[in-house]
Amino acid sequence: MDLKDNLREWEERLLNPQISKYPERKREFISPSGLTIPRVALPIESDYLTDLGFPGEFPFARGIQPTMYRGRFWTMRQYAGYASAEESNKRYRYLLDQGQTGLSVAFDLPTQIGYDADDPIAMGEVGKVGVSISSIEDMERLFEGIPLGKVSTSMTINAPASILLAMYIAVARKQGVNENMLRGTIQNDVLKEYVARGTYIFPPKPSLRLITNIFQYCKDNVPNWNTISISGYHIREAGSTAVQEVAFTLSNAIQYVQAAMEVGLEIDEFAPQLSFFFNSHNNFFEEIAKFRAARRLWARIVRERFGAKDPRSMMMRFHSQTAGSTLTAQQPENNTIRVTIQALAAILGGTQSLHTNSMDEALWLPTEKAVRTALRTQQIIATESGVVDSVDPMGGSFLVEYLTDEIERRAMDYIKQIDDIGGALTAIEAGFMQKEIQDAAYQYQKLVESKEQIIVGVNDYIIEESIDLESIVVNPEVERQQKSRLQELRAKRDETKVQEHSQWLETAARGCENMMPVMISCVEQKLTLGEICKVLRNVWGEYQSPAWV
Repeated sequence: MDLKDNLREWEERLLNPQISKYPERKREFISPSGLTIPRVALPIESDYLTDLGFPGEFPFARGIQPTMYRGRFWTMRQYAGYASAEESNKRYRYLLDQGQTGLSVAFDLPTQIGYDADDPIAMGEVGKVGVSISSIEDMERLFEGIPLGKVSTSMTINAPASILLAMYIAVARKQGVNENMLRGTIQNDVLKEYVARGTYIFPPKPSLRLITNIFQYCKDNVPNWNTISISGYHIREAGSTAVQEVAFTLSNAIQYVQAAMEVGLEIDEFAPQLSFFFNSHNNFFEEIAKFRAARRLWARIVRERFGAKDPRSMMMRFHSQTAGSTLTAQQPENNTIRVTIQALAAILGGTQSLHTNSMDEALWLPTEKAVRTALRTQQIIATESGVVDSVDPMGGSFLVEYLTDEIERRAMDYIKQIDDIGGALTAIEAGFMQKEIQDAAYQYQKLVESKEQIIVGVNDYIIEESIDLESIVVNPEVERQQKSRLQELRAKRDETKVQEHSQWLETAARGCENMMPVMISCVEQKLTLGEICKVLRNVWGEYQSPAWV
């Protein structure tokens, strides 16, 4: 009698009588990505070395390092930044004192879309959802007293990523730190902005040029820097499923690789500096499987499609963040439990870096106490839970391996569909990804409204409550102070050099030279973010989203 015969015998003898007496909660159990969850997962047929392998070896399903967290913990980050550079600097110092091992910079909306704090379009938004950075002097204040040669910094910036990276490099030079010592990540993923987030500036072609310029410059000058963080996080926050998150992120990654190879870069020259950024959502086992499937799928794509030889090129190194879209304003203390589950899934899935959301983020900017609790969540998992003591402890779970295979298969089907359309950029321009995400978000909302999907405190287990939590409010004085500083900067800088560098920037934008050395020199001469972006807008124009998106 084989295993399937044994299963049928068990169903007839034990299961069916139980179900007839005590029916299951649902007729069918489906994951958020539409995967059928088996009542009892059985061993799957696979070639262990081909499909799983050992940690640190192709296809990296079990992790990219042989020892994973037995060697050292993941980088513990807290995405932080608000108001002025000075205020954010205080928060960074506080987090480092509390045991955080990497900085993660949030920029305000004007910075994200390339406007200075004194631009009329920035009115009322300066310092609200992140720190306001208009010039190299702001960047100096942001990192005052923080040795850039010793800390790893992640910057969530996309359309003007090259300018913020140029400022960071220039500040490091002023600190006496050689740029080859810098460690960190620039998000620099503009394709997902067209898909899901909206903080784009330039059309796709010049945007891809800036990205590949960063690839080229960092390969030669900043070798320890992750030149891009290809992001599924925002795709998931927009309403995608886990399968779509993997598929659309990897399709975007394929587009970036193709763009880099078209300008003459070899895959093994730049692929080791690529990194990824994923969401960690609520469905525990599906999320663990998602990370393992993404890692294995990327390894196969890079080796088989692009011909990589260096194992480092095939390693998917990724940062993860717990799901902001799952946080509720109702009963905000419940968010601590949600974040713990999500963080545990990311860690069991093998993340290299993790941000845990604060329980009050659905209400306002996180307070120090809320941020500390979020960081302590990671530290307790790391030091008290024991889940990090074995490499890939979920490997071999019949359910996790089944879900891993299903997610990889379904994601690959999407990637092939996008290839048939003409690649990620064409699919984005056609609205394919956007429509798929919108449909998935709509289906999820229907489940919530019908109570097929319970959100505790929102559509069930509701209580009458008054929120009694400490809050942060950004002082309007921050905007006035930023405007004043920009006036002072413009008054004291060398205007002749400013004009010369503006002309150099325009010439470079119309030509084909690498823009990074130009950007670094411009910020050193105190050209502002908005001034640089204005020159580039005049040359390249601005991207206009199709009316139907």
